[in-house]
Amino acid sequence: MMISRTVEAGIQKRLQDQKAIILLGPRQVGKTTLLRQLFDEKDCLWLNGDDADTRRFLAEANAQKLKTNLKGKNVIIIDEAQRIENIGLCLKIITDQLPGVKVVATGSSSLELANRINEPLTGRKWEFFLFPFSFGEMVEHENLLMERRSLENRLIYGSYPEIVLHPEDAQIRLKSLADSYLFKDIFNWDRILKPERLDKLLQALAFQIGSEVFYNELSRTCGLDKETVEKYITLLEKTFVIFRLPSFSRNLRNELRKSRKIYFWDNGIRNAVINQFSSVSNRQDVGALWENYLVSERRKYLIYHQQAVNSYFWRTTAQQEIDYLEEKNGEFSVWEFKWNAGTRHRFPLTFMNQYKPVETGLVHPDNMEDFLLSGFG
Repeated sequence: MMISRTVEAGIQKRLQDQKAIILLGPRQVGKTTLLRQLFDEKDCLWLNGDDADTRRFLAEANAQKLKTNLKGKNVIIIDEAQRIENIGLCLKIITDQLPGVKVVATGSSSLELANRINEPLTGRKWEFFLFPFSFGEMVEHENLLMERRSLENRLIYGSYPEIVLHPEDAQIRLKSLADSYLFKDIFNWDRILKPERLDKLLQALAFQIGSEVFYNELSRTCGLDKETVEKYITLLEKTFVIFRLPSFSRNLRNELRKSRKIYFWDNGIRNAVINQFSSVSNRQDVGALWENYLVSERRKYLIYHQQAVNSYFWRTTAQQEIDYLEEKNGEFSVWEFKWNAGTRHRFPLTFMNQYKPVETGLVHPDNMEDFLLSGFG
């Protein structure tokens, strides 16, 4: 069963020029599968940064060495390029000195690639992201009705390709995915002295989705100093396990200014971290699961459709709050997330009078497509 990826059209549009294509996203979301669909293997030199010989070859590469190894190929594809020393210089040599050769690099971490390619490849690359299947991709593959019926499954098991394509043993596969692949890049980068405390941190974050996160509190919970907590959160963010949503503040004295929420890119990974796969009807955290799903899916939509908006939550010291807001060119759209479609809600007048949003919405399972399949405003 082949499920089309939204990002494919954007990549195809950039295949004819000389710039490098960088495709970033978590391991096991289908980056290699997508590239095999886009390129004829006869024309490609496929290399994998997880392979020690490949790392040695590319770390010492020069133009002549690359030309010799191409042997008639006109595309070089480098999987897991973040593992390769001097990868930025290598990609620069290809784009500058091998005319007619297209180079495509994938990475399951943004930190290593960002640190090593941004300067050498300034003006020489197109960057794309790939995540677990999005709501829009699944609707396109089947239809809205079928994806609605799968909603509770998505809240529990998420949308990684392997899980979606093998629902009969999703729990076993998800645990294996989390244990085998999720933290591979973190341990490749940095000497984690106490990995069990990283696990504890992840579990603490998993229990706090939808709530404000305080580094001092996490430090006490996990037995780590505050600086290490911040470092680990950055690593988890750069490997596409989690992402941060900042608080919005601008004019009002009692707005929270430096707060943040943390969400998981995939609900299934969040549930695997705490080993909790109970059905929605038997859970106390369905509201948090619903919020995590909506915010992560919305973020996928904005990235895939290149929507240049700023995303936040809003809260005051008086406990007034808005789950999610977007700002573009000084205009605001705001939403509240409710699992129960019959819930009534009024947005805080303090915010409404001060910022005058152009759109407000209450997002529940009966109307989620309005939020997940539309642009700003």
